[in-house]
Amino acid sequence: MADFSGKVGLIVGVANHRSLAWAIAQATSKGGANLILTYQGRFEEHVGELADTLTPKPMVLPLDVSNDEEIAAVYKKIQEAHGGLDFVVHAAAFASREEITGRFSNTSREGFKQALDISAYSLIALARGAQPLMTARGGGSVLTLTFLGSDRVFPNYNVMGVAKAALESSVRYLAADLGPENIRVNAISAGAPLRRAIEASEVGDAAAFLLSDAGRGITGEILMVDSGFHVLGM
Repeated sequence: MADFSGKVGLIVGVANHRSLAWAIAQATSKGGANLILTYQGRFEEHVGELADTLTPKPMVLPLDVSNDEEIAAVYKKIQEAHGGLDFVVHAAAFASREEITGRFSNTSREGFKQALDISAYSLIALARGAQPLMTARGGGSVLTLTFLGSDRVFPNYNVMGVAKAALESSVRYLAADLGPENIRVNAISAGAPLRRAIEASEVGDAAAFLLSDAGRGITGEILMVDSGFHVLGM
């Protein structure tokens, strides 16, 4: 088990008990982390109920990742409560149903902007806001979630695949930019395997490794947690 004793972590994107973000919250909390969970809109009740099952109980805050003022407010509260931050998990992504079920060539300008803003740019905004809080602790780790649709065409993924490609490129640029301050930036690509289903806990454990000191030599990496699906030719 990764040791997060004395560590403070922000996890963005928990929606319900099936969320990969929730699996990561469970894994890091089990290791002793003090967590801050955020919710968006209608998920407040779900996230609050989940937070009640963790010890220590996480701080639960509202956050719309497309709103820079709300991002700043979250970091201000973390600063006041903890004085610093050790890791951030970015698990926010969105594209409207219309944009992912139709023809890709019919992607609207507004739909494209929305998908890229929420699914990719928000990682940059969160990393920028976390930087001073992590620097105060001597460094930190940022982790996001992606999918193989960034590299290959999947039905009903469309503009989200483009957003995930932008997200993965952002991981590499952020890793280079923040590396001198001992801040690592990585992604996990969890996918649909051929031989068995991936369990959320497997993603949680892999995330805990990357976020912990055990992963201190890894940055700018896209770690595949998909039972090897990406290596197969069918």
